[in-house]
Amino acid sequence: MPGGDGVAAKTPAGTLKAGAGDAPLRARYLRQFELVERVRAYDPSVDEALINRAYVYATSQHGSQKRHSGDPYFAHPIEVAGILTEYKLDAATIVAGLLHDTIEDTDATRAEIEERFGPQVADLVEGVTKLSKLEIQSEENKQAQNLQKFILAMSRDVRVLLVKLADRLHNMRTLKHVPKPEKRRRIALETLDIYGPLSRRIGMERMARELESLAFHEAFPEAEAAINARLEQLRAEKGANVSIIIQTILEVFEFSGIEARVFGREKQPYSIWKKLRRKSVEFSDLADVYAFRVIVNNSDDCYRALGLIHQTWRCVPDQLEDYISNPKPNGYRSIHTVVIGPGNVRVEIQIRTEDMDQIAEVGVAAHWRYKNEAYGFDEETASAAGLDAREATRSLLEIAEHGGDASEFLENAKLEMYQDHVFAFTPKGALIPLPHGATPVDFAYAVHSDIGDYCVGARINGVDRPLRTALRNGDVVEVIIGDKAASLPGFEALTKTGRAKSAQRRLQRQARRDEFSKLGRELVMHALRRYGHELADTVLTQAAERLGRHDEEELFVAVGEGAVKASAVVTAAFPGLESQIRADESRKPMEKEKAKLYVRGSDLTPGIALHFAECCTPIPGDRIIGVQTPGEGVLIHTIDCDRLGALEGEYGEWVDLAWTPAALTRTLATGRLIVTVENKRGVLAELCGIIAENKGDILNLKLAKRTSDFFDMIFDIEVADARHLTNILAALRTSKAVKDVERVRG
Repeated sequence: MPGGDGVAAKTPAGTLKAGAGDAPLRARYLRQFELVERVRAYDPSVDEALINRAYVYATSQHGSQKRHSGDPYFAHPIEVAGILTEYKLDAATIVAGLLHDTIEDTDATRAEIEERFGPQVADLVEGVTKLSKLEIQSEENKQAQNLQKFILAMSRDVRVLLVKLADRLHNMRTLKHVPKPEKRRRIALETLDIYGPLSRRIGMERMARELESLAFHEAFPEAEAAINARLEQLRAEKGANVSIIIQTILEVFEFSGIEARVFGREKQPYSIWKKLRRKSVEFSDLADVYAFRVIVNNSDDCYRALGLIHQTWRCVPDQLEDYISNPKPNGYRSIHTVVIGPGNVRVEIQIRTEDMDQIAEVGVAAHWRYKNEAYGFDEETASAAGLDAREATRSLLEIAEHGGDASEFLENAKLEMYQDHVFAFTPKGALIPLPHGATPVDFAYAVHSDIGDYCVGARINGVDRPLRTALRNGDVVEVIIGDKAASLPGFEALTKTGRAKSAQRRLQRQARRDEFSKLGRELVMHALRRYGHELADTVLTQAAERLGRHDEEELFVAVGEGAVKASAVVTAAFPGLESQIRADESRKPMEKEKAKLYVRGSDLTPGIALHFAECCTPIPGDRIIGVQTPGEGVLIHTIDCDRLGALEGEYGEWVDLAWTPAALTRTLATGRLIVTVENKRGVLAELCGIIAENKGDILNLKLAKRTSDFFDMIFDIEVADARHLTNILAALRTSKAVKDVERVRG
């Protein structure tokens, strides 16, 4: 439940207390016997010797290491273990908390941990170990790659996440001791972006509240102060209404025979701040600055209580959410409603049972208990309560596995973690929770990744609807499947969830890879034929290794992308051809920033700068002219450049220019052609063959769909000069599949 802890009442005497978040006062760190006693209080059969060994090992390994606060470093893992006992976790998790920094910060190894404490503890410690030593460029990439590997680790055992959250919580409680303000703020922002949402993802609301409260105080102190000042003003004006509401609810329930506890509270400043930002509303327009929690004995009483509350105060339309019949993926169950209370103040009321309240507060951690004479996670009761720990993180796992660069992963993971839910149904009645604004594509991926990959359309409530349609509560969605997996055009606008965006980008990358592989294969085939060999008779495994590629497929992709030349593949496959190929490639690519090497003119001022114009991209063999430009020197244009007419009289004199012999005989230039072709099988191979037969090297290729029948193909081709490019253009025109081809200027 959002917001801070409040006061409880079984009588009308309840008063309001502002959101909590401060850590309770405690000893500097737990003593060994105190930690064991905490665990034994909820698990009398605990292996005390295991915990004692871990405690001693952690203190001895961290030795004289100190924290920023001046405390011994081992106080940190001991306090992390203490936090885990508050959630009544099993001995292996407590021991992992004690040892979680040993592999990273001491000379301990995984093998040693496993030998001393067993493979289960070793797996947990290894999963939690920070991955901060990656060689990456930016702090955001570092955060993203760490999170990506962390999600893969926690997918195998949710306890990895629980230890990591406890680790972050203690670090946040002691953040004030970190000397650098910029580092404190970075840690706080990371907590708000990643660890708060992750804890909420598995239902650990109490953990999320404290993490976010501590982080908000550090990251946005001015915003926190402003909201607290406004809350103080509101408290003075309308705070008395809290007691009236508690008293009224209890009296109404007592008259109807419903036993209940009622909590009244203000929302946390961070919760208020999020809504102000998300909804772009004024503070006075927020519907639920005040919130109440009603705890009753059973589910039937939840619905009876809802009816009595709506009979007492007018409800706000469209503000009723029933998470008892439609639990959230993290197992959260409750009824939410907003009513107009005394003094015309909008208040949120949440109604649930004691068990639901426990799950709402600690989520997945509520399901550690005795079963079959052993203490551990009870998957059966968790599932019965609506929580599937693996399902709760499955979408994050899919995003982590789909690859892509670090910034893309972080964006998709954040999208997936920040969700207000809408509930839709499959035709067979299965409930699919989604974020508000989700589309049928998001729905398809929530059902199964394969259904999302093959999705081409949807019927909503029996009617064909566009894939961009935003789903509403209660919609029945039937996904229409195509015959192949493919990314959807404009998928960014058709998807809301990080899972769907990540999967669509994966399909897009795969299609692009397949395209480059096909192109690379054609280029290598034609390069081999030029020197008397056939691709079908050539084993390229060793050639791939020599060129730093894992296999032939990766080699073809590299050639298609332009990272490896087809002639280099021939050289790697047949080293004896090297001298012949080198002779054929005696020309070197033009370096456009060195224009003076390639262009001359009798009227040029000595020392004046020369630059190739981007509007017409001159290459050797083109007729060229120079235009003196203030501050830029001389810009080199082709004589038929469309820009020349506009430049006449605008700048200084025009200068006759010519290519140097070196440019005409010893260089290679890049020309661009746009080819409009029929959309039919084999056309790409045919065009690549024509270009290769005319001794052009394709450096890059882009496809753009013009219509269902035609494609535009844009080729960047390395040529000797303008005549060479013209010959290739003419050869392409001889193909029946080519409808038009022209040189691209600029």
